[in-house]
Amino acid sequence: MQRDAREADGGARVRSPLVAAAVSALAFAASAATASEVRFFVAGNGTLALRSMHTGAEARVTYRRPDGSYDPAALAELRRVLRSRDGREGPLEPRFVELLGWLWEASGGTKPLRIQSGYRSPAHNEAVRRRGGKAASGSLHTEGMASDVLLDRALLQPLWERLRALECCGAGYYPGGGFLHVDTGTPRFWDESTSRVDENLSAGNARVFARTDFDRYRRGDTIALRLHALTVPPLHIAPAARLDASGAELQIASPAPGATGCIEADANTVLRVPAAVPVARDVIVLAVCEPRLERTPETVRSNPVAIAD
Repeated sequence: MQRDAREADGGARVRSPLVAAAVSALAFAASAATASEVRFFVAGNGTLALRSMHTGAEARVTYRRPDGSYDPAALAELRRVLRSRDGREGPLEPRFVELLGWLWEASGGTKPLRIQSGYRSPAHNEAVRRRGGKAASGSLHTEGMASDVLLDRALLQPLWERLRALECCGAGYYPGGGFLHVDTGTPRFWDESTSRVDENLSAGNARVFARTDFDRYRRGDTIALRLHALTVPPLHIAPAARLDASGAELQIASPAPGATGCIEADANTVLRVPAAVPVARDVIVLAVCEPRLERTPETVRSNPVAIAD
């Protein structure tokens, strides 16, 4: 693996409580890949170079191995570069790394992507809000799923339009600041005049969604789902999920339901579902048990997945 990593600020690296869970997820990711298949619909070529505009930290890594698995050491270097301005490192899933890998390749794949804002610890995010900065209370930056990337002016709008066409992710266009916001949340797009960042759109679980560990599976695999944009935890999830288009039922294998017959889940809960039914492309739908908190929707949807025989 080619790797060139530099630390410019010499600051202490403080890890958030979520990093241990992230490391476990990366280990699972490394063991789950099969053959040389790329497990995500949107992916780079397996290499990525980043530079933090705040700390000067830089990394150039090969994050995906030839067999399709992910290199935990490479992902750890990327997590270091993307760390919060208060020194805390956050979670970093392969899905987001592949999005950044796609963006790096699409922007030319030579100079490092310049990261203006990567992970924001919840404490730092709230400090930004208290100062009057534009930071959403339910920001995906606080989950390690978003970055603001400075790009050459000529590339900004074309890359924004390409991201929009993928219908995979969040894409914000900020020509005044010369950057794109990219995230692995629900597909949506906006520009500086329509960002609505001050409206706290995620309040009361209004925008809760689920993400699977991969997009592509084989029948017999286990699909791991996590909840995101969860602003009022926990949720209570019915033990039977379903595929949206086919209507096929997928029984949640773990964790086990509680006394109410529903599963109590927060942002650290991993819901494991068998990949039991072949599908070309479908969405997993989780049902939320009554009573639902505040603005929690009746169902929570995942990203599209494919299950091959």
